[in-house]
Parts: sequence; C-alpha cells; structure tokens
Amino acid sequence: MLNPVSKTSLSVFALIAGLGILCMATSPFAEFMVYGKLVVAGNPTETCKNILAHETLFKAGILSYVFNFICDIVVAWALYGLLKPVNESLSLLTAWFQLVYATISLVAVINLVTVLRLLDNAGNIKVFGTAQLYTQVGLTLHAFRDGWSLGFFLFAINLMFRGFLVFKSGYIPKIVGILLMIAGLGYFINTLQPFLFPNVNIDYITITYFGELVFMFWLLIRGWRIKESNLDGLSK
Repeated sequence: MLNPVSKTSLSVFALIAGLGILCMATSPFAEFMVYGKLVVAGNPTETCKNILAHETLFKAGILSYVFNFICDIVVAWALYGLLKPVNESLSLLTAWFQLVYATISLVAVINLVTVLRLLDNAGNIKVFGTAQLYTQVGLTLHAFRDGWSLGFFLFAINLMFRGFLVFKSGYIPKIVGILLMIAGLGYFINTLQPFLFPNVNIDYITITYFGELVFMFWLLIRGWRIKESNLDGLSK
C-alpha cells in the first residue's frame, strides 16, 4: 500500500494545513457569539432561559465546535507531513498531542448535547424541579469547560513543539517558529492560571495567540511555494 504522507509534497501539506486552520475560524463564533452570549457565569437560571430562547443558535454553536475539532485532526495530519523532514519522531509526537486534544474536546462537546436534552425534555422539570434542573445544566456546562481546558493544556504543548520544529526547519521563517512557541506558552499559562494564580488578571496574554494567525497566513500565501529542493540544506 502507498503511504499517503510520503507521496504528498510539502506544498500540498502546507496548503491543506493553512486551509484547515482557516476553517477553524468557526471556533471564535462558537466561543464568543454563542457560548459567551448565552452562558451567564454563576447564573444557571439566566443561562437556561437564554439557551431555551435561542436554541437554534446554541445548536449552531455545538456544530461549530465539532467542525473546529474535526479540522484539528486534518491539520494535525497535514502539519505532521509538512514537518516530518525536520524530525519525524518529534513531528509525530506533536501531531499526537493535537489529536488527543481534539479527541478530548469532542468528548467534552457531548456535555453541550446533554444540556439540550435536559432542557428539551419537559418531563425533567417534574422529576428534578426547576431549580435542581437548572443547577444540573450549570454543572454540565462546567464539565464542558473543564474538559476543553484539559485539552488546551495538550494543545499548548503541541504548539510549543510545533514552533520548535518550524524554527529548525530551514524552509519556514524562524520568526514564525518563535511566534508559535510564544503562542503555546501563552496558552500554557492561560490554562494553568485558574489553578495556580486564580486572582491574577492575565487577559493581556491573549496577544500571544496571534502567532497562529501569522503561521496560517504564511501557509496560505507562501507555503504552497515550498520546493523539495529546500530540504537540501536541512540538518539531519
């Protein structure tokens, strides 16, 4: 059987990865336009009312999350192929970190589906009572966030490893690798913040995330021009 990775050019891997990351723009929609607007922190009653009043929007958010995490799987494969010439073992490990992140996140999304089932079934109010049902919804939403936070911890490690591979590649600008490592460190700190220093405001650290955007634009604009001859000077 043919190995699809070995038969695919670096330029194709770069284009697929760039398009995959671009498609992952559905995540901000789900995170800020849906979850951020419908879920009221510390107020499960208001949250449930919002979800019931905008059920279609909530379902669109769920689909956006799922689409985003599926794109993560495609991107993991494409970037493994793109960075395999640098260090095959580390590129594979990096891909696995992203795959596990995507898997954990997809499992976490099941909690959002559970929220819909809890609120859609009118009989649940009779069984649990309104207050208890709304509390259960709040706990289920927390379970989603906890699962995704765990996944983001792995995604942060994935970004730092990927940045290192990009830095060492020789066919992608070193500054892109540096920005990716900074982005990974930003995600890493942001994920640990609630546990290590919950009272410290580190919202400013989100500025580090733009390294991913720089990488995406490079893949889409310059990545398809990568030539196999660019590997000649790559250190083994």
